[in-house]
Formats: sequence, structure tokens, C-alpha cells
Amino acid sequence: MSEESWHEARLIPTSGINGAEEQERRATSALLAVLSAVKEFGRSFVKPFGAPAGNMECYIEVPFALGERRLYPDGLIRVSRGSKSWTALVEVKTGPNQLGAEQLESYLDIAREQGFDVVITISNEIPPIAGQHPTKVDKRKLRKVELHHVSWSQVLADAVMQKEFRGVADPDQAWILGELIRYLEHRKSGALEFDDMGEAWVGVRDAVAAGTLRQSDKGVSEVITRFDALLRFASLQLGRQLGAEVVPVLTRKELTDPASRVQAMTTTLCQTGTLTGVVRIPDTVGNLVITADLRSSKVTCHVDVDAPREGRPTTRVNWLIRQLKATPDSARVESFVAHGRGSAMAELLGTIRENPASLVDDSGREIRTFRIATTATMGTKRGRGRGAFIDSVLTSIDGFYSDVLGSLRAWSAAPPRLRPTDAAAKGIDQDIPSALSSTDYSSQDDEPHHPQAVDHSPTAEPDLANASSDTAADRLLE
Repeated sequence: MSEESWHEARLIPTSGINGAEEQERRATSALLAVLSAVKEFGRSFVKPFGAPAGNMECYIEVPFALGERRLYPDGLIRVSRGSKSWTALVEVKTGPNQLGAEQLESYLDIAREQGFDVVITISNEIPPIAGQHPTKVDKRKLRKVELHHVSWSQVLADAVMQKEFRGVADPDQAWILGELIRYLEHRKSGALEFDDMGEAWVGVRDAVAAGTLRQSDKGVSEVITRFDALLRFASLQLGRQLGAEVVPVLTRKELTDPASRVQAMTTTLCQTGTLTGVVRIPDTVGNLVITADLRSSKVTCHVDVDAPREGRPTTRVNWLIRQLKATPDSARVESFVAHGRGSAMAELLGTIRENPASLVDDSGREIRTFRIATTATMGTKRGRGRGAFIDSVLTSIDGFYSDVLGSLRAWSAAPPRLRPTDAAAKGIDQDIPSALSSTDYSSQDDEPHHPQAVDHSPTAEPDLANASSDTAADRLLE
């Protein structure tokens, strides 16, 4: 018998999962067991919810009485430090199952009666804004107990970040965390990726294409919420590959009032047919802007880069081109000048490579900013796979980082050069009595109106520090 058909034994097997109940129980048990076994991962999971550092204990299906009912939350986490303890109830959903408001309110009541601190929910639902819960509950029940949500995508991303980038001190614990990652990445685990734009997607998409979408139409807000959730999922996925915390960018108003963002995006979608979001990737030159145009069926990613503050216009263009070696010729580059409205010039990268001056306008004004953009065909299907909207957005984001954003570096001015301070370099006569000579070097000694300080010897080298600003900067940039 060929060994190629043998299956390696796993700490957390996916075989034998029959039905949603078994899938949910196994995912809960696997996660909570690894949280208590791998100290670094367990600490990173509970810290955002206010848990102290301490000894962690995890349990599943703990029974509680609420009135005449007997309820079994999926899990319980307790962190003890000295005489103090922090306790959280955990409710888990896998696959397409969604959290129920009535069930969560019952668990909030149990937590309040027992003096617990938090109720944590885990499901495949991804809220459009971090910190927002996907299920609406009675706010009066949140007066003494906090309610937090984590998506399975977030759990998986955090696990990969901890193992591959932050590190796990104990090799055995690192292996255990790797087994959890393998389990969650398996399709049978129920920890699904973002795979649906919602029931309203097709109707809204067709209305935008026909130019008949109205702000009052049913389903517009759902599509906008799903788009923001897609950006959060894309950020988690990209951050998992980069080992960095990639996050969607929201204004302060949008964070405090999520409805304002939905309203603004609804207006934009009806007027221009576009959905737009911004993602921040640490240590990059600028934010990544994603625009999905439902009318033209195009997805565009772009980034704005500050141009060098020195040098001729073509020198600044060449500085940018040298960094875009892996960028396709079809990418669009725009230049923005000082005191100008909109882009001054726009051209394809292939043309600019042949003629850098094609990105310089005739006004002679200083180029302040460049914008690099790539455009791809947008999928239209609501699910995943070939021709799907979700996949086209994810592919565009990953491709833009790989081809453009990942290779760009911000410009920085060259450090200032030291002036010569020895007497020979200044041309000072060594035979002049010390009583008649200046006792200190002045920064003005080499100015044109001090002829005694200018070196007129034929062998003197040119002073780049006093050369024209354009010439010196061009030499540095080129």
C-alpha cells in the first residue's frame, strides 16, 4: 500500500464532524484548549477585553440556571491573578449560522447574576467597523456586563501572527498553535472566509448599472455594510501574510457614528455608482484606496506619494520610476502640482518610462504629489470563485501591494554637509600675526561679499553646498 494515501495524525482532527452541532462543539473546545495551553496566544486573545495577566482556565458547556431554564453557554474563560479573577462567557457559531439576540441577552443576564465581566461571541460574521457587534441587543443589559465579538477570520489571523511573527517561546506550544491554525484553515472546521455579498447585492448592482438606484431603495445599506466587512476581511488576510496589523481607515466621525458613513456612501453610490474604502498598511508611503465602480465594472487601487522637495520636475519623475520596476506598464500615474486643482498630468507608466517629461506640465510649477493607480475587471457574482466581486477585490488589493505599494519608499532629504574648518581650506595666510587675524571661523567667511575668504586658486574644487539648489538636488536624486 502506498504511503502517499496515508493521513498524518492530527492533534485536532477534522474527521468525524457530522452536523453543525458537532462542528461548533469541536471548534469551541479546540480554541479554548489552545488558549489555555499557549500562554502568548491566550494572553493576546483576552487582553483586548480587559483581562489581567494571570493563570487561565477554560471550560466548555458550563450549565447555568436562569429562572426556570437551564442554559449551557458554549464556553467559559477565567483568568486569575492573586485574589482577583476575570471571567467571560463564550458563545460560538460556525459555518453560516448567525448569533441570536435572545440567546445573547440570556447570557448577559447570567453574567450579571454571576458577577462575570464579559460575554464574548465568535462567528463568521464580520462587523463593518472594529468594535461593533453584529447583533443588536437591549442596551440596558450592557450596563454591568460588556459584549464583544471576534470573527473566526480574526482568530485565525491572530493565531498566525502569534506563531509566525510575534513568536512562541516554548517549541511544543508553538506546535500546538500550529495545529489549531491547520484545523481552522480546513473547510470542515466551519471557520469560513468572507464568501457572500448578501441577498441584496444583485438587485443593487443591477440598479446601479441601469442608473435607477435611489437612496431609499431596500438593500443599499446592507451592500455598503458588506463592502466594509469585505475590506476588514481583506485587511486581516493581507496582515496575516505580511505579519503586520493592516486596518481599514475611518474618520473620527465614522468611528463614533457608523450611520454617518453608511449615509455618505449611500449618496456616493447613487450619484457615482462607486464603493470606496481606505486601508492602512504599516510602514508604507501612503494609504491604499480601493474603489469599486459598479457602472464600469472596474476595481481601482491607488496610493498618493509625496514627491521629492528638491530637483527638476523630470528628476522627480525619474525618482518615482526607478521604484516601480515591478509595476506593469498599464498602471496610471498622475502628477499634482503646487496650488493646482486636480491632477496636472496623467499618463500610463509605459509611456512615462520612455519619456519622463510626459508627466510634466508646461506651467513649470513644482510637482508635489504622485498618484499611482491600477485597474482590473470587477467580478459581479455575490459569492466566491471565478467572476465573483469578492475575489476581484481581494486579488486587486494583493496585486497592488505586490506590484506597487510594497516597493515604494518615501523620499528624504540628504543630510547637510560639513564645511571645511582648517585654515588651508579657507585660504588664510599662515604668516599673518595671530594678533591681527580673526580668532574664530565665521559661517559668513565664504560669502561673496567677503573676498578675503574666497579661494581663487585654479585647483580649488567646486563647493556643492553652495551650488544651485536644482543642480545639487538633481545629483542626489539621479
